[in-house]
Amino acid sequence: MNRRDFLRTAGSGIALISLPPVLASCAGSKSAVRPAASSGAHGTYFDAFGVDAGCIRRVVGRALSRGADFSEVYLQHKITHWVGLEDGQVNRAFTQVDLGAGIRALQGDATGFAYSEDLSEEALLAAAETAAAVASGKGPGVPAELSRARHDNPYPVEVPWSEVGVDKKVPILERVDRACRAKDPRIIKVISYLTDEFCRILVANSEGLLVEDDQPMVVLSASCVAEQNGRTETSGHSLSARDGLPFVSEATVNEVVRRAAEYTLLLFDAGPPPVGELPVVLAPGVPGILLHEAMGHGFEADFNRKGVSIYSNRIGERIAPAGVTILDDGSGRIRGSVAIDDEGTPTQKTVLVEDGVLRSYLHDRISARHYKIASTGSGRRESFRFPPVPRMRNTYMLAGRSSPEEIIGSVKRGLYAEMFSNGQVNIGAGDFTFYLKHGRLIEDGKLQGYVKDANLIGSGPKVLAAVEMIGSDLEIVSGGGYCGKDGQRVPVGFGLPTLKVGAISIGGRSAS
Repeated sequence: MNRRDFLRTAGSGIALISLPPVLASCAGSKSAVRPAASSGAHGTYFDAFGVDAGCIRRVVGRALSRGADFSEVYLQHKITHWVGLEDGQVNRAFTQVDLGAGIRALQGDATGFAYSEDLSEEALLAAAETAAAVASGKGPGVPAELSRARHDNPYPVEVPWSEVGVDKKVPILERVDRACRAKDPRIIKVISYLTDEFCRILVANSEGLLVEDDQPMVVLSASCVAEQNGRTETSGHSLSARDGLPFVSEATVNEVVRRAAEYTLLLFDAGPPPVGELPVVLAPGVPGILLHEAMGHGFEADFNRKGVSIYSNRIGERIAPAGVTILDDGSGRIRGSVAIDDEGTPTQKTVLVEDGVLRSYLHDRISARHYKIASTGSGRRESFRFPPVPRMRNTYMLAGRSSPEEIIGSVKRGLYAEMFSNGQVNIGAGDFTFYLKHGRLIEDGKLQGYVKDANLIGSGPKVLAAVEMIGSDLEIVSGGGYCGKDGQRVPVGFGLPTLKVGAISIGGRSAS
């Protein structure tokens, strides 16, 4: 099956072709991979990628050449540094450079996509030809003149990470190591890492859009292993932001250390969870992962366009009690923030649920065109090797009017869920199983002893409908987490105020 036949066969969905640095169609004249150059104070993003406006227009035009109604070029240059410390010694350090272009052609709902790690014009045109083959017939191949769109920089960094040496990073990790051990003699092992990245993207399309963004990221993480009477426990904590070295301040180090040590040591005092259907109070912050996974994916427009989500065709319907308002927010500089999405659309705060009523899905270009509305700036991709799809950014529920004390005090017997570590979700129906790393019992309206190793089992839509009280203490988490979908990972944030849910099924190991 030749390349065109493959794309015709796959044209109803995604035609994803992986192209090596030297494309097969260019084998007769192998072009060297062209690295991105520094743009410098007076340079342009074109300079940074070794291309120019004429080249980009020709590539965009080639992707239109077989009748596609839209085409796009996405250029990316990402540099990642990672330093890890274990037992006071650097155990791993590396730098990773990712450079390439993803080229997409759309005809109706069909997508043709190809990528290249070679930024020579010859290679880019060959990739565009591959993407264009999703369409049949001939097109003019004449895109609109490129017009540069400008946007504010929500995450300025005074000193680029490329100028911060390992000698500045290792002492931070050594402080983390010493501080964790100083918390308690039972802590016998500390593993920490600091990772930073700088990602530069450029998006150009056949409608004339030309937009760029510089996206920094930093993560500080620590895990502790503690031993008591021959028994070991482990836990950890991480903080992340789209920021530079000042983010890794004494306050950040202290917060990571405090939580990593505290979360580990409390497990020695934790017993088995109660079993059965009980009222559950979700703590602020981390339990927002339940909102993200069990409900948030159901708001992504591709699942609704295909009729997979339980929320399909329900815009304007009540799906939660009054007082429940859920946003997906790309603003700011926390982990899921983006100034523009990976289609070049400016970010925004998208109100998904307003006072219990479903108001919007999360849209990329394809779904927005299907629903005949504007994109919500939610088209995201892991890298230039993937086409964009609707994704969450920072998803959270707005605060309510109840104090945390009032909420806990309203529960006769139940579970206070504090820390989740992983889980499984059926995106269509929203059915979930989440593993609770630790929480606390609630008895007679008061927090009692710690519990661990609980499984929370339920349905996201049913949990949303069973919300009874909403706290006034919204906490948005910017840890080191990624969200996976369609084989792609993207950084996200999430948040929640203290939240009372009428009942969730709880399972766990039985007491011995």
